[in-house]
Amino acid sequence: MILGLAGVALTLATGSQAARVKLAQWETIQSERYGFMIAYPGSVFMPSQSVSAEDGHVLVSRDGGARLLIGAFDNEAAATLAEYRDQILSENYSGADLDYAPVKKRYFVVSGTRGTMHFYERVSFTCNGRYINSWALLYPVSERHIYDRIVEAIAPTYSPGAGRTGQCD
Repeated sequence: MILGLAGVALTLATGSQAARVKLAQWETIQSERYGFMIAYPGSVFMPSQSVSAEDGHVLVSRDGGARLLIGAFDNEAAATLAEYRDQILSENYSGADLDYAPVKKRYFVVSGTRGTMHFYERVSFTCNGRYINSWALLYPVSERHIYDRIVEAIAPTYSPGAGRTGQCD
């Protein structure tokens, strides 16, 4: 799978030198507790030294301009998908211009621009809403020609989790 991802990612590079990104050395993050999995290009991102959590990860681009946030947690407030989406939009993306924001039965995506940063966040509710799994990529608008392709390469690798055994335990 990793070699296949690298091959797909390499085809995403454009002809211009500025947009050419080598998406190599794919790494995988998997949560034992929540069961989610996601792959990312290790040639672009590295784990943040300042943040560590059992089921949350912060990765920083090698130039420090972009962040990839990955995590899962219990839905202790028993929020609905709509309530949590409203909370995310008001707390994290207030005043943003959304350019992509589908809402499905068990997940939603918010993508847009706020100031000089662009963001893409996918949030999935699993196990009848007991768990919230999410990942987000935040990056400079000036580098969308690079990071939009990275979002497209990471997205199909993401699998929200259903607990330790995959049975919502």
